Amino acid sequence: MDKCKLLRELSSAQFAAWELHLYLDTHKCDEKAAEMHRKYSDRAAELSAEYEERFGPLTHNTESGAQWLKNPWPWEYKECDC
Repeated sequence: MDKCKLLRELSSAQFAAWELHLYLDTHKCDEKAAEMHRKYSDRAAELSAEYEERFGPLTHNTESGAQWLKNPWPWEYKECDC
């Protein structure tokens, strides 16, 4: 999976997890939604770990935070068609 596709999938999983989180704020007894939230949260964590393993940290507060400063800044990357 290339970098842009991986970022798109990560963004989608994070969005779905967040929307389900908001839904569960008002529908606490919805077990199906709770399971979907766990599924998307787990998927987002997997994709995030894969991205960081292949391309470096996504944020400054990850385990390899010092690496954040060594990587090129976002404006230094060649633009991709994300």
